[in-house]
Amino acid sequence: MSDPEEHPADLPECPSLGGGGLLPAELRAWMLLLAATGAVEQRLRAVVKDRLDVSHDEFLVLCLLAEQPEGGLRMTRVAELLGRPKTRLTYQIACLQHAGLVSRRSVCGDKRGVEVALTDKARHLLSEASAPLAETVTEALARFMGPDQCAAMRGLMPDLARDSGEE
Repeated sequence: MSDPEEHPADLPECPSLGGGGLLPAELRAWMLLLAATGAVEQRLRAVVKDRLDVSHDEFLVLCLLAEQPEGGLRMTRVAELLGRPKTRLTYQIACLQHAGLVSRRSVCGDKRGVEVALTDKARHLLSEASAPLAETVTEALARFMGPDQCAAMRGLMPDLARDSGEE
């Protein structure tokens, strides 16, 4: 049997793409989004480990912090945005801090508040890894979705729209 990786065109269509099932269009779209996200996450895990030497969950924390123009975010906000329990996030932040990728500081005026921010080391590593990570996302989506779904996804992701000349 041939490897589906070698012949992506031979892959069957995602079951959520067809209509006529029991689910309304909104749930079919949600299932497609979840499946696409899973495909991207599977591909990213190895690249993230190789390029950044962090887990996928730690990578998500770094990405969230990378989008902050100055300073950082309160840990409670990070936990909320990533849907993570605070205890798990505390462990992940400790690992990232030990690796020199984030800093922690108390929030002024709130003795319980802790803010986390990227270090210069993390910014440098993310900058170096951004092209291979973006390529991994693009390839994973292209292998999973049909042309119509890729076009819709490109509409949500400005860099993908620009790369394909659809802007």
